[in-house]
Amino acid sequence: MSTALPPTSSDGTDAAAQPPRPAPVPDTALERDQPSPPPRTVSTTRAAAAWFATSAALLILVLLIILILQNQANVEVRYLGLSGTLPLGTALLIAAVAGGAVVTIVGVVRLTQLRLQSRRARRRDTRHEKHTGPASA
Repeated sequence: MSTALPPTSSDGTDAAAQPPRPAPVPDTALERDQPSPPPRTVSTTRAAAAWFATSAALLILVLLIILILQNQANVEVRYLGLSGTLPLGTALLIAAVAGGAVVTIVGVVRLTQLRLQSRRARRRDTRHEKHTGPASA
């Protein structure tokens, strides 16, 4: 004679005591057509950008100091009829600063050109609106 035990689930609880699980609801066309929400992005603050720029500048400065300290041998430098000797690291630093200055000057000239062009276009549009009236929407 055997006694029947109540059915149990895989976690050992009484299966008869658990409420039945609802059947999965199939996707409806409306649910499939709804766009998924955009992923959350964290906007970068000015303070974070400033800290990043400061850290990057500090790293570059440390690398430049290492370059200068490891290249102490004197070299002869001649430029436009001038000549002299100075440590190789110092000569490389001067060349890098001069290159950066050239790039900065070119960038300032280009930005000035773009600003002038934008200002002229705004003035032209303002004069045009005064003579013809505002554009109707």
